[in-house]
Amino acid sequence: MLDSLLNGTRKVSLWLTWLGGCLIVLSACLVTVEVFLRKLFNISLGGADEISGYAFGVATALALSYALFERAHIRVDALMGAIPKALHGLVNLLGLALLIGFAAVVVWNVSSMVGDTLENGSRSITPMRVPLAIPQIPWMLGWMFFVFSGLLIGLVAIKRMVKGDAQGTQDLIGVKSLDEQIEDETV
Repeated sequence: MLDSLLNGTRKVSLWLTWLGGCLIVLSACLVTVEVFLRKLFNISLGGADEISGYAFGVATALALSYALFERAHIRVDALMGAIPKALHGLVNLLGLALLIGFAAVVVWNVSSMVGDTLENGSRSITPMRVPLAIPQIPWMLGWMFFVFSGLLIGLVAIKRMVKGDAQGTQDLIGVKSLDEQIEDETV
């Protein structure tokens, strides 16, 4: 059951990443139109920078879980060579736990901020006066999905470790090998 939930979550994370990518492309188009209008006609749409900032924040949060599935988060692996191979799974699990713990703190604080925003009807202090809940809620949902994905990956990793599946654990939470990185780049 956990493995099928993991596969479904991985697919959702891919779709969220595509959605975030579309937000970035659309904001790039908006900024491009803004630049041309300013240069050619001395006209400004106003708010292109604000909208693109919101789009970037939301897109980043939506892509966090996919990066986790792809084992693309930055790691400091200098010490892995000094640690016995038998402990790599535990060290990687500890790293995942620390990452998700940090993300859970972010979610806790963001949810409090969104609650305050909704309660107070907060708006941006720009000419657009955007209700801040509009960008904050999808941003928060991206972080929440990241925490959910990390917890799920952690549970599956523990399950694999208990079964003695060191390679399966490595494939899920370990650092990508050089061959895996080359394969990713050539596909």
